[in-house]
Amino acid sequence: MPNTTGQQKTTLRFYTETIEVSRLSAHAFFEAGDESYKGKRFFWQNKEKSFTLVGLGHAHILTNELEDTRYTDIATKWKELCETSLKEKIDVSPILFGAFSFDPKNNISSEWDTFPSSFFAVPTFQLVIKNEQAFVSVHYITEEEDSMEPFERLRMERDALIHTAQVKELKVHEKPHLIGREDRLKNEYLQAVEKVTNQIRNNEVNKVVIGRSLKLTFDKNFSSSTAIYNASLEQPESYLFGLEKDDKIFFGATPERLVKVESGHVLSAGLAGSVRRGKNSMEDKQLGEGLLADSKNLGEHQFVVEMIRKVFNQYCEDVRIPSRPKLMKIRDIQHLFTPIEGKVKKGVSLFEFVEALHPTPALGGEPRKEAVEIIREAEKMNRGYYAAPIGWINTDGDGEFAVGIRSALIENDQAYLFAGGGIVAESSSIEEFEETRVKFRPMLRTLGGNMNE
Repeated sequence: MPNTTGQQKTTLRFYTETIEVSRLSAHAFFEAGDESYKGKRFFWQNKEKSFTLVGLGHAHILTNELEDTRYTDIATKWKELCETSLKEKIDVSPILFGAFSFDPKNNISSEWDTFPSSFFAVPTFQLVIKNEQAFVSVHYITEEEDSMEPFERLRMERDALIHTAQVKELKVHEKPHLIGREDRLKNEYLQAVEKVTNQIRNNEVNKVVIGRSLKLTFDKNFSSSTAIYNASLEQPESYLFGLEKDDKIFFGATPERLVKVESGHVLSAGLAGSVRRGKNSMEDKQLGEGLLADSKNLGEHQFVVEMIRKVFNQYCEDVRIPSRPKLMKIRDIQHLFTPIEGKVKKGVSLFEFVEALHPTPALGGEPRKEAVEIIREAEKMNRGYYAAPIGWINTDGDGEFAVGIRSALIENDQAYLFAGGGIVAESSSIEEFEETRVKFRPMLRTLGGNMNE
């Protein structure tokens, strides 16, 4: 498998072919690769359901463990690879999909040990469903000059995968039974919130996001296909993502966009400050109105908006930000939400936005450097790809990254769930703990875990 790890100019050749197909389910195509490509698949769907992406196999992998240059290194390698690709007439570009870890300096041994600080792949077989049109691409990246025979084999395999996805019903497996549950580091979490609250009151920082995790054990292994499909049913208004590596899959249904670039236009969003949904429409409305008037949550939200504003002012020619947040209501929770948009300055890449925005105060804190250092010390866990950028970029430089929250990491018969909340001067450790319980619900329902703690 080709893999760029050196710094020399690439001599690779990037061959691609795309065909349009009819009546193809993204979930069925993902499952069609279960036998041959398990551990080498990814899934992505935007909130609007207007763009879906599935990748099977690895035509090429880009990784980086360098703390300070991981964004520029991946961007440079991708640009070099794109220069070897021939643009097809059909309007579908090859895509690079992957994720960055939350904190590359966190060295705590954990379930994330096999995941590098950045991991991206060009799929061997790529499905794009855009505005109800489906396209399947074959990608072959090699240093060999004679590529016709292996490329022809890939064409035949592509046709077989399409046929399997079209004629076989999606196999949605019954959820395994939950047989064990470990609320990891609960006391440490409560103590961390209290300690951080005191640091904020002493003006050491303005805000810090503290997370915790649950470990679930089931009576049999969990299917990646079923996990992603169930998440799509539980959280239909969210981004849907899944990234396999070896015998693990990191997946989730996140409400939060980090950044999207399309044809020189860039979008982001401030999403911070939250409250649960009401038991009825009247209570739900009261809770939402209370959130819009709550000084603690409004202050927490404003940290995020101002940080994104600074980044956009640096990288954009025109920036538009509403004066007040509105509500984003999803199944279990409602958030304060401010959409932010701008026109990208010439020469600025999507990866530059990702680097400048991650982590926003909604996932890290404010000031960023000090908040991340406190998180590294206080959480006693490794976030891995939780709360980190996950997404895609194409050969035109367009793409989108979401934030990996409302997520879980599955390894065989075990699942690790993650949730966190923003700590400010007015925070209560018990209230913050209850907020994380609400944020665990989407993945608990998806996996079949008991929501009672």
